[in-house]
Amino acid sequence: MSILSRRNLAAWALILLVPVSWQAVAQSQRTASASKHVVSLAAPLSPAERGVLAREFVMKWGGYAQRMYDVPVGIWAKRMVSNFVAADPTNFRKALQRDTFEGALAELAGTGHRLADQQVIDRFARHANSALTTKTAAEIGAKALGSTTGDLVFTAVTPCRIVDTRVAGGAIAANSSRAFLGLAVNSGANFTSQGGSATNCNVAAVGASAIVINVTAVTPAGAGFATVYKSGESRPLAASVNYTAGAIVNNSVVVGVPNPLAITDFIIYTFAQSDYVVDIVGYFSPPQATNLQCTQTTLQSFTIAAGASTFFNNQLCPTGYHEVMPYCYSSDAGVNSAGSGVNSNTAGLATFCAWHNTTGGSRTVFGGSICCRVPGR
Repeated sequence: MSILSRRNLAAWALILLVPVSWQAVAQSQRTASASKHVVSLAAPLSPAERGVLAREFVMKWGGYAQRMYDVPVGIWAKRMVSNFVAADPTNFRKALQRDTFEGALAELAGTGHRLADQQVIDRFARHANSALTTKTAAEIGAKALGSTTGDLVFTAVTPCRIVDTRVAGGAIAANSSRAFLGLAVNSGANFTSQGGSATNCNVAAVGASAIVINVTAVTPAGAGFATVYKSGESRPLAASVNYTAGAIVNNSVVVGVPNPLAITDFIIYTFAQSDYVVDIVGYFSPPQATNLQCTQTTLQSFTIAAGASTFFNNQLCPTGYHEVMPYCYSSDAGVNSAGSGVNSNTAGLATFCAWHNTTGGSRTVFGGSICCRVPGR
């Protein structure tokens, strides 16, 4: 999938936030619905087509995200842009067919098979005996469904500054907290408002569920500690950094960030007044769907005797690849295919091609294997 330009991303952000009439939305949904019958789910998406699907996704779920997760639609839409850019075409189209928000997000991330819409509905229904407030519903979605916090993949990034209170915001007062962004909202965003880099640090709304950061307490006014924790959660009774007055002390911290995205990502609490510097060094995110990598073995020639019916095993796939289908070929008239498949009697599960030679002379046939693997991420 090609990477969209920063210009396209900025255009998307504007498109997602421009008011439209319900008639226009209804028409776009009818058009999209009709196209589902003629367009393959796996067909590639142009930037314009991605923009249409992104708009449809936001129109369908923006209001829900705001009600259930207290995230303004505009901010949520901007922070979802990079998810829309990276989404596999099949996942994107299937996500728009989902009937629940949690299921749609799971589908978009490529983990939809783990979270069916009926599962979502059933699990919410189990809590029907108690009144579902916005808060409790969000907690059920996060804890009972739990689709974005397990089986995460780590991606390292070049250390990059995302916070420096000496440059912006000033020291955090004693016994108080301040919220920060750990992920850029889009490819054109930066961290200068927090005293950080003028770049996006290569973490532009990557759909992460946790980030890895180096947190430095700079010349605190007294002895104490700092706690770094996920936005939207209660402060835990644990110290991320311990310090003495006037010291410069740092520690590496893995901190969860809201997924789906919220207004901020993480919070720093400080016992004593202090400046803080934060550098991001990596993030954890759910695995993403990737296309198979496939290759073909060299075609081998085989001679089949006159009137004979026989089969030939094809060359095994390279290490790390798996046979998915045989490739059988003959240009001689009178030589007919008698089937093909995988020979379970061979140690490497070689593919085979079977032939029937109806002619009076020997003939040449060819066979090979199509080999594929799931690429690492």
